[in-house]
Amino acid sequence: MDFAGLVGREMTARSVEFAGPREVRVDERDVPDPDAGEVRVRTEVSAISPGTELLLYRNEVPDEMAADETIEALSGTFEYPLRYGYAAVGVVERVGEDVPADWNGRRVFTFHPHESHFCFPVDELVAVPETIPSETAALLANAETAISFALDGGPTVGERVAVYGQGIVGLLTTALLDCYPLDTLLTVDAIARRRTLSEALGADESVTPTDDLDGRLDGDAGEPAGADLAYELSGNPEALDAAIDATGYAGRVVIGSWYGEKRAELDLGHEFHRSRIRLQSSQVSTIDPERSGRWDKDRRVATAWNLLGGIDGSELLTHRVPVDRAPEAYRLLDERPEEAIGVVLTYD
Repeated sequence: MDFAGLVGREMTARSVEFAGPREVRVDERDVPDPDAGEVRVRTEVSAISPGTELLLYRNEVPDEMAADETIEALSGTFEYPLRYGYAAVGVVERVGEDVPADWNGRRVFTFHPHESHFCFPVDELVAVPETIPSETAALLANAETAISFALDGGPTVGERVAVYGQGIVGLLTTALLDCYPLDTLLTVDAIARRRTLSEALGADESVTPTDDLDGRLDGDAGEPAGADLAYELSGNPEALDAAIDATGYAGRVVIGSWYGEKRAELDLGHEFHRSRIRLQSSQVSTIDPERSGRWDKDRRVATAWNLLGGIDGSELLTHRVPVDRAPEAYRLLDERPEEAIGVVLTYD
């Protein structure tokens, strides 16, 4: 059955647009018809990225930088005005020429900006497993990022690991690391609600950035002190210095945060010079060349679905905001981060 008759051109699509610093608006346009090789998606929910999207909201991203060189829907730059977002879950309601009819009615995930109706190439759709609720499925990009962090950090048996930042990505990384036979999994975040959830997802202990970590990341007598592996996922440049300081001799620090135009001032003049600590950047757009012989995006996505299948996504998504009130959602994340962990836009 073709769903074309259910939504016609007289209907309007609603799109979220960043019009300027801390200025978000919802525009309307005609609902498009799919071209050959495309489908039209009716969005159910889309997740806001509190990291990248807040940098964009606050005008803390270089204007000339490409939004994402690997995603066609985000092929422009970060110059205002622009539409952004990369975590939409919806239902295929119309297929274009050369697209199998059985795509009609299927739930899909797409790396597409926040929009109620849009057309998308069929070969770039990600089918949502029947067992995954749509709101949880909207966390796929975040879960895939957590998989990348694990691959890049390479945690192994008996290691002591610290994770700085327990936002959505940090919490999913904690849940994933709990699957490893670690000696210690310590997380750090300033917000009590996130620390409580972090411990529920597997952290042995979750502390504030001002807590003294001395002894918390040490092994038994005679073992090297400090973390074997630390992740900086807070988005706060000051946390990177703390992560390095918590890491022991020959340890690794994986930097998953993107600071935009914020500068990180590091104290590398004391113990660091002799520490042989390795700093590793990690970003989900690519796979480490050392692993690309066995890992590709399809395998990483399949692993991310497995991670989400064992998590109650409703615990991470604290707010559901109708798309027409999108400006309120961004103000909430910007001004009251202690209230919101994850926010999704809904489309009725």
